[in-house]
Amino acid sequence: MKSKFPGLALISGMIFFISCQFNNVKSFTDMKTELPLIENSIRSCIGWAKDKDFKLLYSIIANDSDYLEVGPGPRVTKGFYEFKKNESIWGDPGFKAIGYEIRDLKISLSQSGTVAWFYCILDDFNEWKGEPASWLNTRWTGVLENRNDHWVMVQMHFSFPKE
Repeated sequence: MKSKFPGLALISGMIFFISCQFNNVKSFTDMKTELPLIENSIRSCIGWAKDKDFKLLYSIIANDSDYLEVGPGPRVTKGFYEFKKNESIWGDPGFKAIGYEIRDLKISLSQSGTVAWFYCILDDFNEWKGEPASWLNTRWTGVLENRNDHWVMVQMHFSFPKE
């Protein structure tokens, strides 16, 4: 049976769609809550190394083939399983993480509150077999995604500025 008001169903559907869109946008209060969680994931992405806490590391790196990491040299890591191959280096007794410092951290959050991106300067103090192997004044950028109420790193890029 045809409705006397055929446009009413269309308008009702549009109102429902629009209200769903607004429900997906995080409020300012939610964003203030999310920023410390995002920063914690960023810091844990480097800080795990001090105690070689691989469980922490793998909980904040996207565990899928879309993970991407671009290093300061020609190295590009595509996918979680490729990333995980570095465990043999980081787990080696010759690798020692001493500490790290993050400066000028800037975090941005998407309007939906499900994606964040950041920029900072990283000093990552390490030793390899007793010799310094630190990254100093490293530009570090990345993208995180909120998956199941947990912020995970989906992309990282490291570079050294030319002096």
